[in-house]
Amino acid sequence: MFLTVVLLLVGIALVLLGADKLTDGATGLARRFNVTEMVIGLTVVAFGTSLPEFVTSFMSALKGSSEISIGNIVGSNTFNVLMIVGCSALASPIIISKSTIHKDIPFAILATSSLIVVSLDVVLDGGQFENLISRTDGLMLLGFFAVFMFYTFSIARNKDGASEQPQALQIAPMSYGRIFLYVILGLAGLVFGGNLFVDAATEIALSMGVSETVVGLTLVAAGTSLPELATSIVAAKKGSSAIAIGNVVGSNIFNIFFVMGFCATVSPMPVGSISYFDLGLMLLSILILWCFSYTKRTIERWEGGVMVAVYLVYLAYLIHQA
Repeated sequence: MFLTVVLLLVGIALVLLGADKLTDGATGLARRFNVTEMVIGLTVVAFGTSLPEFVTSFMSALKGSSEISIGNIVGSNTFNVLMIVGCSALASPIIISKSTIHKDIPFAILATSSLIVVSLDVVLDGGQFENLISRTDGLMLLGFFAVFMFYTFSIARNKDGASEQPQALQIAPMSYGRIFLYVILGLAGLVFGGNLFVDAATEIALSMGVSETVVGLTLVAAGTSLPELATSIVAAKKGSSAIAIGNVVGSNIFNIFFVMGFCATVSPMPVGSISYFDLGLMLLSILILWCFSYTKRTIERWEGGVMVAVYLVYLAYLIHQA
């Protein structure tokens, strides 16, 4: 068991280091093309910090642990909104742009609703009915992802959208050689770390008699969301609200449309024991974010505290159920 825990920690460390270096490299490249801060938050940073979820979910799907894979996505998206936005707001109130309220967050609500809908598909397998996210569902989610990317790049061409963004982070230009090195090291850390993490988490779950669903919703979800947490809190403290909120909203969209869509397309995924309560809370969390965004177009510290409290109650519920 001790060795398994060590491998789990090594896996987390590699995933976090990989995500950090890959995000730095990708952000450096985006800066060289003079892309706006909100677009960086929605795409480059969101994709970079979502890669741990992608690698972990994909590895889990290949190993037949679909409950960890789906639980990772559902748990990460809930954690992203309630804990990451909540903690970021506690660190510094988050200013929300009009385009985020009227376009970006509604797109995240669409993504969340789409995952719930495809999770309701029922098939007959081995004489029993079970919920399954099929290849058709996966292709549909990937189609939505293509629409999201088209929309996001249209923002990059919109001067009005760019003018809404807070002042960008002051980052010195990065050489192409350094960018390439960071991307390669980042990918290597994510792949090897994700593999170690999935194996160790599954073994711990089985040895403790805890279901893979609970492990996916808590341990794996929180572990793969640490890059988002660190990125958003640092961005909020530096006054870059667009990166902080864009990172979370973009990551949630990436997790559902790209990660879940890709994994389901490669291998259809049984929903397992992911409950309607888990799915419902994921949707409720993004609706809470949407509602709080309308209050002076700012998520205040007390609102961040409410979001963190809601997640802690949910975590206590999961532990009690386990």
